[in-house]
Amino acid sequence: MTHLSKAAAAAGVLLAAAALVTAGPAQAAPDVTRDGDHLYLTVTTGDGHFDDTRVTLLLCDPPQGHSRAAEACARLDAVGGDIARIPPARGAMCPMIYAPVTAQARGQWNGRPIEYRETFANSCRLAARTGPVFALDG
Repeated sequence: MTHLSKAAAAAGVLLAAAALVTAGPAQAAPDVTRDGDHLYLTVTTGDGHFDDTRVTLLLCDPPQGHSRAAEACARLDAVGGDIARIPPARGAMCPMIYAPVTAQARGQWNGRPIEYRETFANSCRLAARTGPVFALDG
């Protein structure tokens, strides 16, 4: 089954690339590397055998990138962009099920580089610890 899903993903990438080639003149992507708070967010579920990865770019001026971008930007602003300083959710009760999920962030906040990586026992613990920042599901 893994072979089929990788083949399907590869076919999707090829179709997307072909669409870009025939779509007309390319437009420049916004330059987020010089100005503004931004983070490349990655959430990977799995233990290395059958992983699922979601990726997005969170921009915070104006907030965009995923459905809870405004909340994520506000939460990050409250801790100066330091994800490790986000206070855990009060009263969160997560199951004791091991389904590892790794959250990664790379970018800049207030002109400082941001690097964050942590593996949580499950997605509930990730949500309880980081709030809306890694809520990439929509």
